[in-house]
Amino acid sequence: MDDGDLLRYSRHILLEEFGIDGQERVSAARVLVVGVGGLGSPVALYLAAAGVGHLTLVDDDEVDLTNLHRQIAHTTARVGQLKVDSAAIAMRDINPDVTVEPIRLRLDGTRLQELVAGVDLVIDCCDNFATRQAVNRACVAHRKPLVAGAAIRFDGQLSVYDTRDADSPCYACVFPPNAVFEETRCAVMGVFAPVVGTIGTLQAHESLKLLSGISPSLIGTLLMFDGRHTRFERVHIARDPQCPVCSRRDD
Repeated sequence: MDDGDLLRYSRHILLEEFGIDGQERVSAARVLVVGVGGLGSPVALYLAAAGVGHLTLVDDDEVDLTNLHRQIAHTTARVGQLKVDSAAIAMRDINPDVTVEPIRLRLDGTRLQELVAGVDLVIDCCDNFATRQAVNRACVAHRKPLVAGAAIRFDGQLSVYDTRDADSPCYACVFPPNAVFEETRCAVMGVFAPVVGTIGTLQAHESLKLLSGISPSLIGTLLMFDGRHTRFERVHIARDPQCPVCSRRDD
């Protein structure tokens, strides 16, 4: 860590819980961000600003004018560009010292397994149930911590799933993959812009705690945000011994 790093990250280093050791861990980390829309925008910007060494961004979408009220990594000038490329520009503008790897892809199959296996942490900022389940399965298979968030209308939620901890549920313990429900999207239901910013910022918050070694995390807790009344609720979540995804992880 050189003098420039010490100056850039000085306000983190000053924190007793963080310090130089925490910054070195963050700077050496490799993180996969799935989705760089409303949730992924603050995640990507905060992690780049904090100096996460290698950030892989995965998204197959392009920037649209309707995104701009909430997806703060993108600009009017970049409408029509790939979101991963647009976000990479914003991240490098904040911190040119981090490595940003943009990948245009809807994650599934072998490529998903490869990407998850090669990182220290996965952050799920996607907007569909099937991808969330696929990402969770890969994280369980490779024993990688997962910070998952979601938001719609005035409501949001997030948690940390880390199957390196014997007591931690996985995402499928809480949201079974065979559950029948109606998929809701911002294009149909709408979303209050600061809600995705709130949840995405908290995802970055939990991710930097994990990377730097600050505890406790949200393992075993689902944090629910009611944006209409501006209040949080914590719900205890437990590992499901019959979970179809993680029940055999100790075998």
